[in-house]
Amino acid sequence: MIQIKELIESIHRLHKSGRTIIGIDGLSRSGKSTLACRLVWELQDVPVVLLHIDDYIQQREKRYNTSREPWFEYYGLQWDVEGLRNDLFEKLKKEDKLSLFKYDGENDSLVEQTIQLPDQGVILIEGVFLQREEWKSFFDFIVFLKSDRDTRFARESTDAQGDMQKFETRYWKAEDYYIREVEPEKNAGLVLEN
Repeated sequence: MIQIKELIESIHRLHKSGRTIIGIDGLSRSGKSTLACRLVWELQDVPVVLLHIDDYIQQREKRYNTSREPWFEYYGLQWDVEGLRNDLFEKLKKEDKLSLFKYDGENDSLVEQTIQLPDQGVILIEGVFLQREEWKSFFDFIVFLKSDRDTRFARESTDAQGDMQKFETRYWKAEDYYIREVEPEKNAGLVLEN
């Protein structure tokens, strides 16, 4: 896999005591979830909690057909950005447990979830747009997975690839905005090509 050894060494250097918050950022289908699962396996010597930011999206009515442009619905409305700042990010180093509302895709509803946090350990958070202004300061270290659009698109399901308009108006415009305005490659602690 990608330069995993360098990343593991960086995490061990950072994690001395307490909780270390690591972000695994990247655009859609760049390999974030795969890397996160690999890190959980590699970091067996410390307690690890893995959170997927996509588990905390909003119900469909709040992120589709809102009269906003589709790219903004994805970037700005997909998550309750301020709510996650308050209920997740601000509590990561202070609280013993988190109470979050996880998205249930089958029922398009939110279900309360309690997450126990270790006193000492690594909290991995993986997802898109993690370096947005509201969240980036809470991370001790951020990895950005870089992968070109064609490679990422090829990783999509055949059904998803059939809706090119959704990619052009929703996903890719939001990703372009993020790359242009936030400059995640420039601001990440480590950029890995995948």
